[in-house]
Amino acid sequence: MAPSVSKLVSRNAAVGAGSALVFIWLYRQHKKATSKSVPASASELEKIYKDETKHGKKKQEKVAVDAVFFSRLWRILKILIPGWSSPEAGYLLLVAATLVARTYCDIWMIQNGTFIESAIIGRNMKLFNNYLFAYVKAMPAISIVNNLLKYGLSELKLRFRARLTHHLYSQYLNGFTYYKMSNLDNRISNADQLLTQDTEKFCDSIADLYSNVSKPLLDICLYSIKLAASIGAQGPSFMMLYMAFSGLILTRLRRPIAHMTMMEQRYEGEFRYVNSRLITNSEEIAFYQGNEREKCTILGAFQQLVNHLRTSLEFRSLMGIGDNIIAKYVATLVGYTVVSRPFLNLQHPRHMSSTPSERLEDYYQSGRMLVKLAEAIGRLVLAGREMTRLAGFTARVTELMRVLNDLNKGRYQRSMLSDNQGRIGSSKLNVIPGSGKIIEQDYIIKFDKMPLVTPNGDVLVRELNFEVKSGTNVLICGPNGCGKSSLFRVLGELWPLFGGTLTKPKSKKLFYVPQRPYMTIGTLRDQIIYPDTHEDQLNKFISDKDLADLLEKVQLLYILDRDEGWDAVQDWMDVLSGGEKQRIAMARLFYHKPQFAILDECTSAVSVDVESSMYQYCREVGITLFTVSHRKSLWKHHEYYLHMDGQGEYEFKRIESDTVEFGS
Repeated sequence: MAPSVSKLVSRNAAVGAGSALVFIWLYRQHKKATSKSVPASASELEKIYKDETKHGKKKQEKVAVDAVFFSRLWRILKILIPGWSSPEAGYLLLVAATLVARTYCDIWMIQNGTFIESAIIGRNMKLFNNYLFAYVKAMPAISIVNNLLKYGLSELKLRFRARLTHHLYSQYLNGFTYYKMSNLDNRISNADQLLTQDTEKFCDSIADLYSNVSKPLLDICLYSIKLAASIGAQGPSFMMLYMAFSGLILTRLRRPIAHMTMMEQRYEGEFRYVNSRLITNSEEIAFYQGNEREKCTILGAFQQLVNHLRTSLEFRSLMGIGDNIIAKYVATLVGYTVVSRPFLNLQHPRHMSSTPSERLEDYYQSGRMLVKLAEAIGRLVLAGREMTRLAGFTARVTELMRVLNDLNKGRYQRSMLSDNQGRIGSSKLNVIPGSGKIIEQDYIIKFDKMPLVTPNGDVLVRELNFEVKSGTNVLICGPNGCGKSSLFRVLGELWPLFGGTLTKPKSKKLFYVPQRPYMTIGTLRDQIIYPDTHEDQLNKFISDKDLADLLEKVQLLYILDRDEGWDAVQDWMDVLSGGEKQRIAMARLFYHKPQFAILDECTSAVSVDVESSMYQYCREVGITLFTVSHRKSLWKHHEYYLHMDGQGEYEFKRIESDTVEFGS
């Protein structure tokens, strides 16, 4: 017997050594192939990408399973589970109940299986049939418990994701926070990754961790009680001590996983971001024939992700070896040692007078319970690995929540220009973001000692001092970069004030019409009433006939027949021509009838006669205009002009005649 066991051990050792050698050979071949086959050299691609993204990088945050992690997790849990009467709390209780039921099912299965095997060995047909029939009767109940557990966990993940997504979007789409995150604050460059993929992975991870921790804990408690009654309290105690010892070792070794997880999601987000840039700017890139440069940027981002994933994979593979040895195989050895004590000790009172069949039955039952206890301890120890991954996801979600909270409170962080901040020409101004004051008042826009400053601290105009009352149209002109668009961003409260006082109507009474209008997803009606819904339209007592009148004002009534009526759904960005989109935007302006409208080259693709009729209609319905345009035909529709010279100065004067020359 012993020689055959020795041969088996030697054979297994040889197989293990051979497998290790094959793995080492494959790994070396993989390294060689990677270094030779990556196009344009992985290091060069990665260097190009790093050069393009090095600005705005912050110091890497330390991520670990520590007090900070639990504090962050607790704050998020209060969002996921708002109260004990919430559906999420109910599903937590459902999962807990099914976990308890599943553990009792496992214990019953062990006991019943032992009785079946004992009846087989004892050749007792009656007992065999009884226990086998009991197993058949229990199958539906056990199946229901298992599938109810799966359903509860899946629903819990879905509800967690719904709660967190609604919470994040309520902040992200609150006011102009979404604009500020991408234009005023550079702490997060890939909000879409955080709001979608990271949120999903975080919710999946936390729900799985709940199951992977609570089930082993429950198993450990129940199996320890059962084993203490059969083999004494020392056996479960030894297993507990081993769990604590192995848990401390593995937790220490797994620390880098949390940071790796966070960086993996960050690189995934950056790779997704550079791809979205290519899609958004595909036309401009095509005109420049910049496909090779964009390929370098995208493959550089991808190579950086691949390098990180490979490093992470290698570390996790090594940790997997340690996990298996410490949490699985050594735990099994400890279990065998513990369960064998009452049987191998001839003086043990439990089996001094027992028969072989009784010892066999007791060993099967105790041994299987101890194996289950060892497995539970192993799962609990391995749950630490999932907790380190959860720490990485938690850090990412917490970072997003912190930035959203700051932006909603008017605080933002941006890489400011250290040498040129607040400078224009040779003078320097003391500019502080958020130091200005906004006064809401109808039918007037007034700038009082207000500097025009970009979020980076560039002063475009030293001090604006003028007012525009309702009914007085203003034409704005000046060279590129002089501050025309910046003025509109301040008026729309997209940018903070850096001093002075701005008097203006509420934001909803101002309307912006850009050169390239935004066409929303939806019907033709939605294009006119955006951002209103059909219900909002009805509440304003505006009928579809009224909308048709607006289309007629911009000479677009024909698209009602061409595009199959108000309820037609099309890709309007592609279906409509440039001039049609600009006229749709003007019809949208007529629908909302704001006090003031900002027209930013919004009729450049419209004929002069249609343009003139639209401007005349604005005057008839009382919409006061701020217009950016170089068309001389528009002078007659304005009373004042605002000229910015790009050197920090401006001129605000009445238009005396339509022969006035404006600076370009």
